[in-house]
Amino acid sequence: MAYVKQLFDTNFLEYSSYVIKDRAIPHLDDGLKPVQRRILHSLLEMDDGKFHKVANVVGHCMKYHPHGDASIYSALVVLAQKELFIDRQGNFGNIFTGDEASAARYIECRILPLAKRILHNPEITEYEDSYDGRNKEPVTFPAKLPLVLVMGAEGIAVGMATKILPHNFVEVLEAVKSGLRGRKTRLYPDFPTGGTVDVSEYNDGMGKVLVRAKLDTSDPKRILVTELPFGATTESLISSIEAAARKNKIKIAGIDDFTAEEVEIEIKLQRGTYTNEVVDALYAFTDCETSVSVNSLVIADNHPRLMSVSEIVAYHSQRLVKVLTAELKIEEGKLRDRHHARTLEQIFIQERVYKKIEDKKTQEGVTKAVLGGLKPFAKQIKREVTVEDVERLLKIPIRRISLYDINKAKQELAEIEARLKEVRRHLKNIVEYAEGFLDGLIEEYSSRFPRRTVISNFEKVDAREAAATQRNLDLRYDEETGYIGTDVKTGRALFQVSSYDRVIIIRRTGAYSVIDVPDRLFVDKGMLHCAMADKEEMSKTVITAVYKDKAKEFPYLKRCVIDAFILDKGYTLVDDDFQMLCLTTDKNATVKVTYTPRARLKIREETFKVSRFPVRGLKAGGFKLAPRAAETAEVLSDAEAEEAKAAPKKPAAKKPAPPAAGARGSLLKRAEAKAKALRKKPAKKTKAKGKPKKKRR
Repeated sequence: MAYVKQLFDTNFLEYSSYVIKDRAIPHLDDGLKPVQRRILHSLLEMDDGKFHKVANVVGHCMKYHPHGDASIYSALVVLAQKELFIDRQGNFGNIFTGDEASAARYIECRILPLAKRILHNPEITEYEDSYDGRNKEPVTFPAKLPLVLVMGAEGIAVGMATKILPHNFVEVLEAVKSGLRGRKTRLYPDFPTGGTVDVSEYNDGMGKVLVRAKLDTSDPKRILVTELPFGATTESLISSIEAAARKNKIKIAGIDDFTAEEVEIEIKLQRGTYTNEVVDALYAFTDCETSVSVNSLVIADNHPRLMSVSEIVAYHSQRLVKVLTAELKIEEGKLRDRHHARTLEQIFIQERVYKKIEDKKTQEGVTKAVLGGLKPFAKQIKREVTVEDVERLLKIPIRRISLYDINKAKQELAEIEARLKEVRRHLKNIVEYAEGFLDGLIEEYSSRFPRRTVISNFEKVDAREAAATQRNLDLRYDEETGYIGTDVKTGRALFQVSSYDRVIIIRRTGAYSVIDVPDRLFVDKGMLHCAMADKEEMSKTVITAVYKDKAKEFPYLKRCVIDAFILDKGYTLVDDDFQMLCLTTDKNATVKVTYTPRARLKIREETFKVSRFPVRGLKAGGFKLAPRAAETAEVLSDAEAEEAKAAPKKPAAKKPAPPAAGARGSLLKRAEAKAKALRKKPAKKTKAKGKPKKKRR
């Protein structure tokens, strides 16, 4: 079992490492994923100045990429859409509409000179065996620019992901140029679809950005979308607008797409609705505004690493110096070799050294003769003459010797010496040379790569605030069925809401909760209260609850404020030992309590002004209104309250106060005197029925 676990762990680790390094995450050195690198390598190998069928390019790339033609084709299309290194011919899809490219057999492409200028140099490129060992492919290209920032990257690996936004080509060049001098430059994203971006939380490529579509709101009855936010297409944007319209989040009459070479989406508004009322809702409920999180993860030193934009620019500033230095040294070596070869050739022909080999019969003798003939010119040659040099001289054709132009040879040597001197000067002043290289690219490509995305600073539109201006859904409550919601068609309409609002509902038992606006929810019959759950308004709303205890049925009154809650959590105004009678949010309301009929109960009902009672906390107990059993309670209207106030009150039966301990003797005497007086009173005469009785004599 332990062996199986170890085998599983090892295989999973190898798989995850392969996915991270060889498929999903771009390399810091050239900013490319393996499939992109293999495509460019294939195009450089096939380059003859003409267009190639994409199908042929895919087939050629299959020598290096082991994951099938579909992945190569899709990656090539995406790479070509960036319009940086690949020249295309045919339908490669549309980044605005999201239309797919034509089949590989119908479209053509070729490598652009910019790719050769920035990426291609086989002499300083490190190569490795392809997956089948038959070919060689580059480990990374010796890129002179941080292409990972120019092109951007997105990928998901095992346990990690990368999301690097594209930046403007010329601005990246300027940033690298500043990095050569140790200066830092703020670099912000630039998207091929244009739009607007808020970079206040970009955090040097480690945070997020808000992107918006560009809207033309000059017409009060229609809105034109002229540029798309990053990551959206006209199809996805229209779908999001239609979905919001179906949910009554925005009020539109229709939408048309006139996109061709430029984006143009027309949004027609309903009658009575104007542009300024809909713009915020478009940003809140559709893809016209989206938030994009950034995660700059790259492969550096054979490991995945999070790097900020400034760190990537600083790394490539140093890398540019190293790459240019390596190229100059290789060129210097080639120039020295050419100079040496041309010098030997000039001496060999001009000084007729070849005459010394006429009488030599062996190869060794010929070689010694040539070496001996060149020895007097050692100071001019400045370098040891090898056997290979002699072999090269002996291969010069007689025709070339006879037509040898001394002046032309001297001119060529002078040019080689001048270039050699220039290369050595560049090596001594490599930073200035690197700046000149970047300046040349900027001058050549500034018109081709203008900034498309406008950098702005705007607040993210809160969906709930935007919904407040678009409240057009009736929240209805059906007393007979006990259901509440926007999909309830019967009952009474409480108020208008949006799907982003929240409401507080207090049921007949005193239980309450704050919930999102429901489509259809059972809250039981006799719901006591329902209102918008706005914290600011709730903190000002005083709730008055009248209830009675279930044991003695004495009435209580409680006043409180609900200013804290957790969404969807259940609460209660009273404990289980009490029963709710009525509830009101009117601070000046009058409550009438009706008592249960009992013997010697003089007062049948009583009114209370709720404003006379103080406001307490949610968990505090209420005030006892009377030590009598309550039957019902209700909130009176203003007219009923005035009528109850004007009616004469019946006096309550007064009970004698209990005697004090020292007054018992006097009370007893008074009671005895009262009893004696009652005995002395004559009895009342009553009339007898029938004939009167005769008196006895």
